[in-house]
Amino acid sequence: MQRYFVEQTARAGNTFTLSKDDAHHMKNVMRMDVGDEILVLDGTGLFRCRLEQLEKQTAVAEMIEELPIETELPIHVTIAYALPKGDKIELVAQKATELGVHQLLVFESARSVAKWDAKKVPKKLERLEKIVKEAAEQSYRAHLPTVEYVTYDEVLQSATDYTACLIAYEESAKEGEASAFASTLSRLQSGDSLLIVIGPEGGLTETEVTRLTAGGFVPASLGRRILRTETAPLYVLSAVSYHFELKG
Repeated sequence: MQRYFVEQTARAGNTFTLSKDDAHHMKNVMRMDVGDEILVLDGTGLFRCRLEQLEKQTAVAEMIEELPIETELPIHVTIAYALPKGDKIELVAQKATELGVHQLLVFESARSVAKWDAKKVPKKLERLEKIVKEAAEQSYRAHLPTVEYVTYDEVLQSATDYTACLIAYEESAKEGEASAFASTLSRLQSGDSLLIVIGPEGGLTETEVTRLTAGGFVPASLGRRILRTETAPLYVLSAVSYHFELKG
C-alpha cells in the first residue's frame, strides 16, 4: 500500500488533506481513484486511509485505523556529513533514508571542496528533502528524516543533545583501533540517540578532530579498510541495523 507523508496541519479530525504533488502521484502515476486505500504518516502515527476525494490539485483521505509502527531503527541515528563533491550528498540522503537515518546534518568542513552559496542553500535543501521524502515512502519509513544545513561549530555544540557521539576517523583505523564503534553500540538502548561525524573526501583535519574530541566525541574506525566518504554513512547505518535488528 502506498505511503504518503504529510504535515500535522494536514489533519482535521479523521481526515487528511494531501498536497498537490501527492495528488498528482496518486492520480497519474499510481492510477488511483476514490475508494482506494493509502497509508498516511503525519509524524504522530501511521494510518490506513480511504481516498474520499482525488483531483488534480488535492486529495482528501479519511482515516480507517491506526497501525503499529515497526520499520524504524530502535535508536535515533544522526549523521553529521561534511559536504562532499558533486551529487554524492543526494546519494547519501537517499540511501541513508532507506537504511533508517533519523536526521542528516550537512556542514562544510575545512577540507570540503564543494561550497554552497548561501543564496542557494534553501533550494538545495528543498531538493534533498524531496529525495528523502520519496526514499522514505519507498522504503516504508514511519519517520520522515530531517535535513539541515549547519556549521561545524553547531555540530560541535550539539554533543550534549545525544546519548553518544562518534567521529568516523580513518586515522583510528590505521592505528588499529577497532572497538569504539562496537562498544558504543553495545551501550546504547532502545530510544537512545547517536550522532556520528563523517568527513569529506580529504577527511577531517587534526584540528577539527581535536576540537570534537575535547567536546565529547569519540574517534572510531569503521573497520580495517578506508571507506569513501559516501560509503561511510551507509556502513554506519547498516552496522546499527545489524546490531539492533538482526543480531540474535
